[in-house]
Amino acid sequence: MTHILAVDPQQLIAKAAEELKKQKLVQPTSWSPFVKTGHHKERRPDNGDWWYYRSAAILRSTAKLGPVGTQKLRHKYGGKKDRGHKPEHVYKASGSIIRKILQQLEKASLLKQVEKGAHKGRVLTAQGQSFLDKIAVQISKENHKQQKQ
Repeated sequence: MTHILAVDPQQLIAKAAEELKKQKLVQPTSWSPFVKTGHHKERRPDNGDWWYYRSAAILRSTAKLGPVGTQKLRHKYGGKKDRGHKPEHVYKASGSIIRKILQQLEKASLLKQVEKGAHKGRVLTAQGQSFLDKIAVQISKENHKQQKQ
């Protein structure tokens, strides 16, 4: 876990997204090219690989936040909507996208469902932890090489 939080989140998410795509651990749904990521967005994502990036971000968030469910992630990935003259309003992200990604990550044995007292949700498995740790170590080595030069 220390490696995951020590590296730049954007680099970690980008590398993890590449690995998820390369290893085919998650697959975009048939409707993913046509959907917005939330009510607060005006258009669909520009990046064609957005499904993998969101999956990697959810994987990192799960590692960081502990038992996490769909609602907590909907809050995290939600945002403000520009409503013209009316005041901005905060909306949650799409629950269907997050739910499908969580299910796919669970199927790939990177996440599992647990109950810790009053908290229940998904946490990283040992396989998921090692997946993120390997990527984090690789990034820190690359950054260390660049600093030496």
